[in-house]
Amino acid sequence: MKMKKGLTCGVAFLAISLLLTGCGKEIEVKNGSKVAVSTKEEKITATEFYERIKENNISTLIDMIDTSLFEKEYEKTEEEDKYVEDQITQIKNYYGGTEETYKQMLKTYFGTEDEEELKTKLRLEYKRKQAVEDYIKENLEEKEIKEYYETKISGQIKASHILISPDVAADATDEEKQEAEEKALEKAKQLIKKIKKGEDFAKLAKKNSDDKGSASKGGDLDYFDPDTMVQEFADAVRELKVDEYTKEPIKTEYGYHIILKTGEKDKPKLEEVKDDIKEKLKDQKLNDNSALYYETLVKVREKHEISWNDSTLKSAYDKYMNQLIENAKSS
Repeated sequence: MKMKKGLTCGVAFLAISLLLTGCGKEIEVKNGSKVAVSTKEEKITATEFYERIKENNISTLIDMIDTSLFEKEYEKTEEEDKYVEDQITQIKNYYGGTEETYKQMLKTYFGTEDEEELKTKLRLEYKRKQAVEDYIKENLEEKEIKEYYETKISGQIKASHILISPDVAADATDEEKQEAEEKALEKAKQLIKKIKKGEDFAKLAKKNSDDKGSASKGGDLDYFDPDTMVQEFADAVRELKVDEYTKEPIKTEYGYHIILKTGEKDKPKLEEVKDDIKEKLKDQKLNDNSALYYETLVKVREKHEISWNDSTLKSAYDKYMNQLIENAKSS
């Protein structure tokens, strides 16, 4: 949905003006501008108020702009409702306290007067996230998608493994942890030597693997999608040929793995997994670049051809977004 040019810059002033027309009173005018407040000494106009607040309240205007852009484009869904309720629950659980404490926390940390206002903010953030993710996926290059398909997509793989986990107590010192790591690594290397000499992989797995779920089956993991495994394991098993095992232990958060690839199905066609690839590339880009979210929001708004009729507002907007981007980069 494109926004009509000239709408956004006057929206804050328009809101102020509308508030002034409500009370059934005849509107006073001073120097061509509606009077917002009168004292015995002075009359303060909406224009004067607007000029005073516009630079320091740019985030409010941005919320108004984004609400206008995304409210119709992204209709409310059950997923959005769940996201909002989950966030509210987490906030309540984290801060706890009485109802009065909760209300004070909403005002102090979220700038909202009540829970309904917070929900409105959360819904806007949810829609912003949708807009950012959609923009990134829409602007992926075909060569990126094809490269991911060729290097990261495979059919389901069947494999067996032997896991050797470091034996570390919860209160272990760094020195003890290091010693346990070295001991586990050495044991894994010795098992690889036994496999190389011809000893049966399944028997070694039953006797030595710390993955008790698969150890009883000789280390057999059956067929699985590599993406369901931790990254180091997935990368290693993809590179193996069928009936080939890893010549060096593969370290993951669980310990040291010896992997034997026992089967592989044909991988799906590109068109069948293209949407999944876009989703993974989008996540990868957002994870790799902490500022990408805000950089993309700027591009999304530019796509909607927002027209700024006030140079001070535009400058305040640029400054605000640049600050968010720099903060994200340094975090």
